[in-house]
Amino acid sequence: MRNQMKSFMIGVSAYLLASCSSGVAKYDATGTFEATEVIVSSEASGKLMVFEVEEGMRLKAGQEVGIIDTVQLYLKKLQLEANVKSVEGQRPDILKQVAATREQIVQARRERDRIANLLRVDAANRKQLDDAESLLEVLNRQLEAQNSTLQNSDRSLTWQSSSVGIQVAQVEDLLRKCHVCSPITGTVLAKYMEAGELAAQGSPLFKVADMEQIYLRAYITSEQLSQVRLGQEVEVYADYGGDNRKTYPGIVTWISENSEFTPKTILTKDERANLVYAVKIAVRNDGMLKIGMYGGVNLKRGF
Repeated sequence: MRNQMKSFMIGVSAYLLASCSSGVAKYDATGTFEATEVIVSSEASGKLMVFEVEEGMRLKAGQEVGIIDTVQLYLKKLQLEANVKSVEGQRPDILKQVAATREQIVQARRERDRIANLLRVDAANRKQLDDAESLLEVLNRQLEAQNSTLQNSDRSLTWQSSSVGIQVAQVEDLLRKCHVCSPITGTVLAKYMEAGELAAQGSPLFKVADMEQIYLRAYITSEQLSQVRLGQEVEVYADYGGDNRKTYPGIVTWISENSEFTPKTILTKDERANLVYAVKIAVRNDGMLKIGMYGGVNLKRGF
């Protein structure tokens, strides 16, 4: 009886020891959670007048959170707009400026016709008619020259006005870039500058990430590659410590085309595997998942 009891205790101890040694849940692959992070940089140079960003703040795509000093750009825009008005003020009124010449042509044509009628009844000589026709031709050529000069001047002013208009559009684009906006809907992870500081073009202002759609980057062996396809539904596990483990539905969104050596922090099902393939699994975050947290994945068979 004592020997049987001793054997039973040895068996229970061995079972508990085996359970403790295998306390880590068995996954097909493990990895870390990551999110789509965007570092928002300044597109203009100047003093950061307003910057309403705090770490952990929830932002919407296109939401304005700051503004860089726009005084000099605004004054330049006013100057360019004044130049446009000045150019437009120099535009000639072609019809008015050639009106006098046109009137002279009408009178010269009447005089020529009158002399031609007088010549028919021998009341005028041929030289008078030639002189009248010569004057009419001179006036017509003068009208053509005036039209050509005025049209060239008008085209030149149009090009000049267009050039200044392009400069105005450039300044307006720079003014828009002075407004700091969030490019995506997400959560502010880091803040790099404060209001009142001088921002240079290209200097980072803050980092935002989409924390609702999070990804598990895991690594699978070449043997497991045949069990994974894009769009496949899998089970993702997040370990919160102790026995607190939560399961999330996931979808495979990316499979690497190239193999790589197993990262030191990653455990695969076959720890002897040296070459693995990275996969990204999309998971809808309920607010519990954090960037850098370790997770596991079990592949669903039978697809």
